[in-house]
Amino acid sequence: MIEVRDLRRTYRGRLGRPAVDALRGVSFDVAAGQRFGIVGESGSGKSTLVRLLAALDTPTGGTISFRGTRIDGVPERRLKFLRDELQIVFQDPMGSLDPRMRVRDIICEPLKRRDDERLAELLDAVGLPLDAASRYPHQFSGGQRQRISIARALAPDPKVLIADEPVSALDVSVRAQILNLLADLVERYELTLVFVSHDLSVVRHVCDTVAVMRRGEIVELGDVEQVYQQPLHEYTRELIAAAPTLRAALARFQEG
Repeated sequence: MIEVRDLRRTYRGRLGRPAVDALRGVSFDVAAGQRFGIVGESGSGKSTLVRLLAALDTPTGGTISFRGTRIDGVPERRLKFLRDELQIVFQDPMGSLDPRMRVRDIICEPLKRRDDERLAELLDAVGLPLDAASRYPHQFSGGQRQRISIARALAPDPKVLIADEPVSALDVSVRAQILNLLADLVERYELTLVFVSHDLSVVRHVCDTVAVMRRGEIVELGDVEQVYQQPLHEYTRELIAAAPTLRAALARFQEG
């Protein structure tokens, strides 16, 4: 589904500052139906990689292919197929939803026309009532707004869903709900998932494969359970030791 080869992205330094190598020779494949996790701390290159995968930025070097078609450095007018087949759920649902639009218009925006049947299907799929369609984003909780974002991403029937830190801005009490919802929707709609997080325990909950990033490079790549149980790189071991597990966090919340 996605092929990345020797991907590099360098940002020029400003006001005399040195250039920054955000990505340095990243390579991996994402197969159709795979749940591919990307994990790393802030500054590891995760966000830059997501922007390149979605053709929202241009790499300095290397190639990206989507279903056999190169998308790196391609003019926007030739990327319509990608906009239909690859969608993103962002970290901050309030920041990614237009506060002046009703939910029905937000979800139907990626479609060529308003489709009430599709709207009802998507609201049901993400666990929202039908009357949510007439309301505005500020009238919902953070978890509900993220459900709206997911419904909008699913509207054009994409093949690939990128979830960029989709639960890091949410309360512990709703994180597991959103993660389970994403897993169910990926299976129901036969999606390929690229899931980005700074928390390896969250990636373990959702993904079957994980790439561990540090300073613009992939330092470890493999089956998520194998990486979690027997990490080969010291940085991976540090991530596992530093991050509390989702299960433990939920247990503490329930005890409180």
